[in-house]
Amino acid sequence: ARALAMPHFDAHPPKQGLYDPALEKDACGVGFIADLNHKPTHATVKDALDILRHLTHRGACGCEEETGDGAGMLLAIPDKLYRKVCDFELPAFGKYSAGIIFFPKDEKLIAEHKKLIEECVKSAGQKMLGWRKVPVRPDFGKGLGATAMACEPYMEQLFVGLDDSVTAEKVDPVLFLIRKKAQIHCDTKYPSDERFYICSLSSRVITYKGMLTAHQLGDYFADLNDPDCESYVALVHSRFATNTFPGWKRAHPYRYMCHNGEINTVQGNRNWQAAREGVMSSHLMPNFEQFCPIVEGEGSDSMSFDNVLELLIMGGRTLPEACLMMMPEAWQNSEVMDSDRKAYYKFNSALMEPWDGPALVAFTDGLYFGATLDRNGLRPCRYYVTKDNRVIGGSEVGVMDVPSSQVVAKGRLEPGKMFLIDFAKGRMISDGEYKAGLVAKQPYQKWIDEKVITMKMLLDASKPQPPVADKANDTRLLRAFGYTTETLDLLLLPMARDAMEGLGSMGNDVPLACLSARSRTMFDYFKQLFAQVTNPPIDPIREHIVMSLTCFVGPERNVLSESPDHVSRLYLEHPVISDRELEGIKTFGVGGYKSASLDATFPLSEGPSGLKSAIERITKEASDAVASGVAYLVLSDRATSMERVPLPALLVMGAVHHHLIAKRQRTSVALISESGEPREVHHFCLMCGFGADAVNPYMAFVALDRLIQNGQLDKKVELEAYSQKYIKAAGKGMLKVFAKMGVSTLQSYKGAQVFECVGLGQEVIDLCLKGTASRISGLTFNDVGTDAIRQHSSGFFPRDLNCISLELLENPGEYHYRANPNAEAHINQPQAIAALQDASRTNNKATYNTFSKHHREATEQCTLRGQLEFAYDKGTPISIDEVEPASEIVKRFRTGAMSYGSISMESHSALAVAMNSLGAKSNTGEGGEAPERFASKPDGSSQRSSIKQVASGRFGVTINYLTNADELQIKMAQGAKPGE
Repeated sequence: ARALAMPHFDAHPPKQGLYDPALEKDACGVGFIADLNHKPTHATVKDALDILRHLTHRGACGCEEETGDGAGMLLAIPDKLYRKVCDFELPAFGKYSAGIIFFPKDEKLIAEHKKLIEECVKSAGQKMLGWRKVPVRPDFGKGLGATAMACEPYMEQLFVGLDDSVTAEKVDPVLFLIRKKAQIHCDTKYPSDERFYICSLSSRVITYKGMLTAHQLGDYFADLNDPDCESYVALVHSRFATNTFPGWKRAHPYRYMCHNGEINTVQGNRNWQAAREGVMSSHLMPNFEQFCPIVEGEGSDSMSFDNVLELLIMGGRTLPEACLMMMPEAWQNSEVMDSDRKAYYKFNSALMEPWDGPALVAFTDGLYFGATLDRNGLRPCRYYVTKDNRVIGGSEVGVMDVPSSQVVAKGRLEPGKMFLIDFAKGRMISDGEYKAGLVAKQPYQKWIDEKVITMKMLLDASKPQPPVADKANDTRLLRAFGYTTETLDLLLLPMARDAMEGLGSMGNDVPLACLSARSRTMFDYFKQLFAQVTNPPIDPIREHIVMSLTCFVGPERNVLSESPDHVSRLYLEHPVISDRELEGIKTFGVGGYKSASLDATFPLSEGPSGLKSAIERITKEASDAVASGVAYLVLSDRATSMERVPLPALLVMGAVHHHLIAKRQRTSVALISESGEPREVHHFCLMCGFGADAVNPYMAFVALDRLIQNGQLDKKVELEAYSQKYIKAAGKGMLKVFAKMGVSTLQSYKGAQVFECVGLGQEVIDLCLKGTASRISGLTFNDVGTDAIRQHSSGFFPRDLNCISLELLENPGEYHYRANPNAEAHINQPQAIAALQDASRTNNKATYNTFSKHHREATEQCTLRGQLEFAYDKGTPISIDEVEPASEIVKRFRTGAMSYGSISMESHSALAVAMNSLGAKSNTGEGGEAPERFASKPDGSSQRSSIKQVASGRFGVTINYLTNADELQIKMAQGAKPGE
């Protein structure tokens, strides 16, 4: 794909198949060098290029070695060089700005674009100084690769003189306005293949970058080799485009930073930013709407991060302070952090969610230079301070050869920490010193004590009582919401009894929801994504200090300002709330906020088409409610009855969430789901992932009461106690799921949509789940409505159910195989297993064929691959002589990595003997291997596994073990199990 000719510098394929340009990610190398004396020299630029060349292995190239994924440098404006090469006069340093602009190679478009930019400069009251063609050398050495050359932009530098009336405080916002207005006008007027891109526009720093390799940057840009190109700071970056297409625009550094890592929550971060634009304002940016949208379309996660970072700076925060807002250290569970710093972070958490994921961010604006790590420290950063007052570092040791005799200090960044250089002070400021200054800015603890609303305050003030249960309808409702005996016995019972999820083996052999003959909950159509970059899963138990479920909910204030009212919000300790807590929110006796409930059901009489109409109705009602001042909005399906069908809770939440984002109302309200449908950890994760601030699973509590009445839970214990254990178990489970995606906090996970859908049509995605991948399409709204009515009818049908007990809930066998005709299908069927065992014992080919037939039919029922057929009619037959014999093909077979402890000794040994006899390879799994298996047996058979695993912290890894391996598999982290 990378060899395709792409005429525009930002060209990439449209969304298709498995590819979506919205999922751009970066995994890269970062390097930096700075002079503490604030003295510009060409040596700084030259050494930065040397550092970049040492980061070649961290970048990537395509099938053409001369087409790189991207490389660049962010440095101080080389004033001496520009005064030499510009054919117009430049004002004093600091009174003009410069930036490089990528244009499409079309003379007519270039002229139009330059005119547009000049008009934006003039309308902002600034002076257009001139243009300079950027000297580039695409034919240096071997030259650019064909792909990079095909989409190479035409580049010019823009120089803008700053009016004397522009104060130092307003310089950046004025330039920001010029750039944003020009870019927005361009993006509105021109199609994507005719647009320009402004790499940067600043009075202090400038970015040189492109679709280059690390070795090409200095050769390509002639400016960087000019002895008069001087700087006191430089950041360099070598890009690895992860599962994405490279491009000139997407190379780093961006305007303030470069990034190594992955923002796992970027979809939610972008959505929340769009929503916040409805309540943002700043005296530095009058008529704020003209700056919107803040996040540029179809950019990588790093570009979006830079966009929001820039916004916070324009609003008056310093660059390092803005970085801390977006990447706070782990504070909620820290036992060593002082209370003032905790108060500062808690205050900021009321303003913005963390951009979560493994990340090293290096940044500079010419005033400050520094770097910070994510709260888990999942990316490395090391640095040296030398005798000549230079700081050198990057994403690994050895980015530059520095004699040890010249090093006066060295260090590495720790999780959540920052190192910082203030060029005005000419020194490095420690993490503790800088943050101590920040926390002293405002009386944050006092504001929190006076303004934060807690659940205890609500309950004490309103003394709420939950609704009186209609026990006569309990079974009807449980059945209507899809509860089964397995739901109660296998899922809810251990959660309520032990405050932990029930244990089960990995794997799921039932059909995908879209292939099942049964009605399945909407939650079953979703799978959580897995991080695409080298992102070790977090251990939520051992690393509990970085994990948190606490979250502010309710109306947000302007993120560009600070006041006591910013924390006048409800602070929830847990997203799953009890019936009593929900009633407390509904009555809301504290804070003066309004609450309201919206009906999330539709009339059975309207049939399947009523579902879509009801979702559209509730989105409009939600918007109207927010406009009327409602701050806490409950989406409730408690009206479910014989005549009314509950809407799928996930679709309702997603539709309202996205509708309010589009209306820029989302940050003005908390969305709470009161639904009988969610009850499992996966359900709660999905609800939060698509925007829910809290979930009240009221039917789960009804089910717990049934377990008590049935004697499965101790009748001497109150329902409230079991409910709290259930909620605690749900929280533990949610943290475990977050951790698998490398996400640490609920606040980041909320709205992040880290899921893909399997089996829902685009019309459902567009209305309810915007931005979610659904690659095979599937159910329409009419189909979803039909399923909803079918599930509803299992509880509400014309029979007297008063005498029906809990045991008459359905048992479709989703977990344990059931033989009844309405049960769920399984790939591993008893008939197939019996046939396989018989065939292996008797070596009977006919019996094996019976097994094969059963298994093939089951696979067709349950999996996507079972839907595929060989297109024999489109193939060209070849001679059988050209086909390898089966005896050779099987030598490439490998067994799965099943450890000795996960299966029996006999099974593990039999697999090894079988694979060795075929000339294939078996795998030890992560449990090691007994030394006696290394030698062949007298009969010539061998139990030695050719592939041996090395897993962190595991036993059995000895020198003898390693030398007896043909292949080694090294696990970089435990717990990375996609099957769970």
